[in-house]
Amino acid sequence: MSEQKTTQSARELVEDSIRLGIAVGDFLPGEPLREREICELNGVSRSAVREAFRSLEAEGLITTVRYRGPMVSQLSIEEVRSIYELRGILESQAARLFTLRASDEQCARLRQTVEDIGRGHDTQDMVLVISSSADFYHVLAEGTGNVAIGQTLFSLLNRLALFRFSSTRWPGRAEKSMAELRAIICAVEQRNAEAAAQRAREHTEASGEIALLVIEERNRGALASGRTRRRKTT
Repeated sequence: MSEQKTTQSARELVEDSIRLGIAVGDFLPGEPLREREICELNGVSRSAVREAFRSLEAEGLITTVRYRGPMVSQLSIEEVRSIYELRGILESQAARLFTLRASDEQCARLRQTVEDIGRGHDTQDMVLVISSSADFYHVLAEGTGNVAIGQTLFSLLNRLALFRFSSTRWPGRAEKSMAELRAIICAVEQRNAEAAAQRAREHTEASGEIALLVIEERNRGALASGRTRRRKTT
C-alpha cells in the first residue's frame, strides 16, 4: 500500500511540475518533453514520468507523436474557440450557483484569492498568480455545490494552461483581468447572481479573445521562421 502511495505521489509531483512549466512558459507548444530530463528535474523514476505523461495526455496537455515521443500540445484556433465557448457557459453558471449557495466564509475566501492574484501581478510573481488562480476556481467550484461543474471546468482549465503565461503577458491584459475578477467578486458579495454570471462570462470572453490573438501571433512567428529557413537553404 505504501509503495502504491509513493508511486502515486511521484506521478502527481511530475504532473504538477509539467503543468506549472507549461503555464509559466518553460515548456512551449510543440516542445518535446524528454523523459530523462523530467526524471532528473523532479528526482523521480521513469515509471512515474510515464504515468504522468499518460495522465496529461488524457487531459490534452501532451500529445504523443509517432517516432518523436511526447510533446506539449498545440491547439488550433477552432479548438481554442470551442473550449472557451464551453468554459464561458460553465464559468457563468458556476458564478451564479456560487452566489446563490456559498457561505459568507466561502465568499471571503474567494475575495482573498482575487487579492492574492493581484499581489502576484504587482510583484510579477507568476507562480503566485497561477497558484492563486487555481485557488480561485477551487473555492468557486466548492461553493457551487455541484461536483460535475467543478470537474468539467477544471478539465477545461487544465487544457488552457497552454495560454496562461502568454495571455497574462499581453499588454494591458493583467490589469483588465483583475478588473474583471473584482467585478465578479463584487457581484457575488452583493448576492446578485445574474450580475455575477454576466461578469464571469465577460471575463471568459475577454480571456478567449486574448488566447486567439496569442495563437495568431505564434502562427505568424512560425510562418516567418519557416520562410527564414527556406531562404537560407536556397
